[in-house]
Amino acid sequence: MLTQSTEKYQEILKAASQLYTSEPDWVTFFREILGVDGIVRRHFTRLEDLTAFEKSPEFEQIQKWLVKLREQKNATDTESEPTRVITVRLPKSMHEYLRTEAHDLRTSMNKLCISKLLQVIEQDLIPTERNSAPVSRINKPAPQPITSTFGASHTSSQPLHSGSSSISSTQPTFRSASGF
Repeated sequence: MLTQSTEKYQEILKAASQLYTSEPDWVTFFREILGVDGIVRRHFTRLEDLTAFEKSPEFEQIQKWLVKLREQKNATDTESEPTRVITVRLPKSMHEYLRTEAHDLRTSMNKLCISKLLQVIEQDLIPTERNSAPVSRINKPAPQPITSTFGASHTSSQPLHSGSSSISSTQPTFRSASGF
């Protein structure tokens, strides 16, 4: 007898399989299956349930399909979903490591970093800010861009809102596609 979770897992896998066989671009597949409004998040509204699904063979198969779609030549649908740019500050040694890893794998740093971002990371392996409690990644709206306008000479190193580092008024802050 199938458990309720197993039935949900199979339902999600079936929907993902149907979408995959229609040969979408990887962005559409990600958005419809794993995205913030995708089928996985609609079925699993509690962090514990999502985390359990992410450890399942069904999730592993979805990840494999996602990789196959990313391997296709025209793998991005920029008309249905524009791209966003993020800036990540990291130590020089880590940048060099990523550059070398991308070279060794015969891929671009961009593709390597997207691949790494698509991987599930256990919550206890993600450092939290010193003065903030961990935030669940379920049912939380993504932070919106800062809409207030500051003068062009705004260069204060003070945070513009609690829990963040200095943010320039010309660079909106967004949550990543994976919800982190």
